[in-house]
Amino acid sequence: MKSLNANIQQLIDQAKAKFGLEFYYLKRHSFHRYVNMFNETIYTLNMEWFPSHEAESEDDDLNPDGTAVIEVNLNTGQIESVIFVMDKTYAQHGVTFKRPYPAHIIQWIEQETGLIYGEHFHMHQEEKGELSFEEAIEGVQVTPSGSIEVKWNEHGQLMYFTQHGQFLAKTLLKAEEYTLSLDKLENLAKQQVQLFQWPSFEHNRIRSIYALEEIYVKNDGTGTLPFEIGREETHCIHMNEVMEWNESINNAFEKKEMDIQENISAEQAFSLEPSPDSFPISKKEQAECIKAVRTFLAQQYPKDTGKWVLKTLYREHGYIDAILKTNGQEGSGFMDKIKVFIDASSFEAVNYIDKKEMFQVCGILSPSQATSKISVSQTEAFEKLRERLELTPIYVYDEVQKQYVLCGKLDCHDGVDAESGEVVPLQDI
Repeated sequence: MKSLNANIQQLIDQAKAKFGLEFYYLKRHSFHRYVNMFNETIYTLNMEWFPSHEAESEDDDLNPDGTAVIEVNLNTGQIESVIFVMDKTYAQHGVTFKRPYPAHIIQWIEQETGLIYGEHFHMHQEEKGELSFEEAIEGVQVTPSGSIEVKWNEHGQLMYFTQHGQFLAKTLLKAEEYTLSLDKLENLAKQQVQLFQWPSFEHNRIRSIYALEEIYVKNDGTGTLPFEIGREETHCIHMNEVMEWNESINNAFEKKEMDIQENISAEQAFSLEPSPDSFPISKKEQAECIKAVRTFLAQQYPKDTGKWVLKTLYREHGYIDAILKTNGQEGSGFMDKIKVFIDASSFEAVNYIDKKEMFQVCGILSPSQATSKISVSQTEAFEKLRERLELTPIYVYDEVQKQYVLCGKLDCHDGVDAESGEVVPLQDI
């Protein structure tokens, strides 16, 4: 078996040869890890190659123009990303594309990734010196989707390459015929039209808007999946625990500094040791988290007993994150959300983010802003939006079935002002 040092050296030598880095030196390298949505721990080797003619910078964090930042996925051995800083390169005999560009670039991507164009990835956008690709199955979108982006300079030299996601939809697909239609989903669509409170910066008030909360509807009629699909959604534990207490706690809550940087050793990286973020949260740990959240609320929001609901718990960066929303989600809608960071060993709340507080601190929202009057009913709003609803086929990863299932994405790009009844594009709010 090769020594760890030999393994690292081999990857360094391969990167140097592949990307033509004869006039570069390896300034530093480090290991990183993350947990993907399939709960697999992915390790990467990150390398920063400095141009040889560059003098040592006084600012150690600053990468000079032309620096090559390369990341290798240790699970697959593939290049995950290459970035030449400020689109400048001193590479000799590196990756250079010949015309016609799309054809040769696609060929290089297939060679690098083992993926097949038209089968695993499809053209998403084409601009001068830039191509982006997304995962799709026979023209139908996929979520979460793998994506690839490539940029090159006027000489055809590679400036940027990144590959995100696993491109596993084709192998984890539950094939079926699409049968959904909007008329079948009218009741669900009506339920999804909800009242949201949006800060209006121009008029210094909170604007009440009816909008459709996007949702994925399963084609087989077995239910729905949440619009946001990622690790937070697929690996969270749904708690739905109303937070109540009888008396406030005298000592105020103090935010502590959080350390999310991990020092990953070569041994951990090459053995693909599972990250603590991939471990389940036990019943005992859940109970400790409930206590921690209750204590935090009693300290920070002593008068709010019964107002907040602990919705979900999930692991991230070595902490357990707790998501809180208001009971019944009254008030300011999407702004009423608190994220509490809990130390995974001591089970103490160490920090938090209050979305509404964040708006206020940034000067975007003042506590005294008046909420607009509501003159339009939810039923009236739905009638105004009915003809603007959209239903698009999409393959969505279902954590329960462990495969991608055919769904319809129920969406609407417009909303209704609850005071005036005017239909407004949501992007303009």
